[in-house]
Amino acid sequence: MNAPVTPTRRARGSTQAVRRPGDLFFSGASLGAAILILLILAGVALFLVVEALPALRAPAEEITGGEGFSGYVWPLVFGTVVASLIAMILATPVAVGIALFVSHYAPRRLGRSIGFVIDLLAAVPSVVFGMWGMAVFAPRMVPLYEWLEEYAGFIPFFSDASTTGRTLMTASIVLAVMILPIITAVSREVFLQTPRLHEEAALALGATQWEMIRTAVLPFGMPGVIGGTMLGLGRALGETMAVAIILAPGVFGLNLIGNGNSTIPAEIALNFPEAAGLRLSELIAAGLVLFVITLAVNLFARWIVDRRAEFSGAN
Repeated sequence: MNAPVTPTRRARGSTQAVRRPGDLFFSGASLGAAILILLILAGVALFLVVEALPALRAPAEEITGGEGFSGYVWPLVFGTVVASLIAMILATPVAVGIALFVSHYAPRRLGRSIGFVIDLLAAVPSVVFGMWGMAVFAPRMVPLYEWLEEYAGFIPFFSDASTTGRTLMTASIVLAVMILPIITAVSREVFLQTPRLHEEAALALGATQWEMIRTAVLPFGMPGVIGGTMLGLGRALGETMAVAIILAPGVFGLNLIGNGNSTIPAEIALNFPEAAGLRLSELIAAGLVLFVITLAVNLFARWIVDRRAEFSGAN
């Protein structure tokens, strides 16, 4: 006598298991959440495009600066991208070093304590970072900027030092401190997921601790490090208050240690409350440019991670 077909057993001749109501509900909820995210993203993009059209179509003389929208937004794009790239370059090696120390060198209790302290940096509000950068850190950077002007002033980036220290370089260093916990946390968790057999095999073949890390841990964790770095870069691109507090007013230039330059988030935060009409459209159009830059960065990061997805702990 054949046993009756139950939800937990496959029907005779069937190649698929019977799906329970809970499975159907969870599958539908997951699909709905994914579609909702895409709809929200499309809605934000549509709003930005519609509200930015007046500024994109306006005559050049009616745009702030009198050089058209491209002339207005280009200095902001330069400040945003340069500050974020400098922050990423400064923070990534330090974050990866901390993650390796916590995961493979430090005693467990010490590693947890260091990791806890690093994670606390992520809980500090950006306004606090901005006030610290303006009142404490910026004045202490003035001697270094003066030294750079004296000995490297022939380079356009260091041609004229600020007397206050409230420069794009200072903002970049503060941004590096702000994104450090993100990159460290992601890198640490990825390094801890390295297959134990890979590490033991490298050590059994006579590798030192560093050689084991270089040949087993870093290749396995590189996609995670790239993902964490891109998360930090996204945070730096969108940071508003810290940069707005630190930067001193000035004109656009290639000089990183002088007054001037700004970023798109800082420009929007400082001018949006009083903006109206065409000026409001300018700021929304600048936000659209930042939206496109952030989307491009995330797509590029996904492409890099996918290219390295073939490496896993199973092969």
